[in-house]
Amino acid sequence: MATQTKTDTKTKEKTEETTQYAPLWNVILLDDDDHSYEYVIELLGAVFGHPPEKSFQMAVEVDNTGRAIVFTAHRELAELKQEQIHAYGKDWRIPRCAGSMTAVIEPAP
Repeated sequence: MATQTKTDTKTKEKTEETTQYAPLWNVILLDDDDHSYEYVIELLGAVFGHPPEKSFQMAVEVDNTGRAIVFTAHRELAELKQEQIHAYGKDWRIPRCAGSMTAVIEPAP
């Protein structure tokens, strides 16, 4: 006696899932004449964990162009990092320095 195997073929519907990521924002450090290179390097290391070499390159860019993108993340994290820059404090090396550097956030392209 032969046994028959019945195979049910089910049509599987493919559903494509689209992962949507939160839009990215750039944290942009703005230049001024009241902060030293040493301050900028320390600030970028403390707030972002950038190594001294990268921080120095960003300090040069800020000095030469007036601004530099120092970090890119989703909006909430970018806002937090902006606040940390604003709260970092003044540069003790420059007597006329009245406070922290300024940063803005802008949508990343």
